Amino acid sequence: MDVREATAGDLDDVVALHTRARVAYYGAGGLTVAEIVTPELAREQRDGWAAAIAAPHKHVRCAVADGRLVGLLAMGPPHTPEADAAQLYQLHVDPDHWSRGVGSALHGHFLRHLETEGLAVGVLEVWERNMRARAFYARHGWHPDGTTRPAPAHTHYLGMRRPHP
Repeated sequence: MDVREATAGDLDDVVALHTRARVAYYGAGGLTVAEIVTPELAREQRDGWAAAIAAPHKHVRCAVADGRLVGLLAMGPPHTPEADAAQLYQLHVDPDHWSRGVGSALHGHFLRHLETEGLAVGVLEVWERNMRARAFYARHGWHPDGTTRPAPAHTHYLGMRRPHP
């Protein structure tokens, strides 16, 4: 598996992988496909990924195995003003490649980003019903920070932090 910078040419594959991942984790959390995949959300998702790939202050990485996109990482400055931190915006692995080390490899790229930028802490948000992701982040040293914001289905996104040694 190789991890490389995403390009505008990756956009279709990025959106397709993100959609598959969202259907898997939101579905496991009780949402229906009709709640997860709508034309409006599809447009927002495509526009968001295109903007992230083009933004000079954000970094999008693609994990590629056998010529196929199998994982995504998006990172950059925190959404809330916080000195000495970077935000892990999104980390998605194609459900067909879960438990094969793709997520851990991408997470390692985030940690290297913290180190390269000389930042002391990583921040992220995770959907409270995404137990798989919450367990993944806990295994990788992340801890809840007590922050929340509204999420689909009257739930919350939970804030997490990870100090960089």
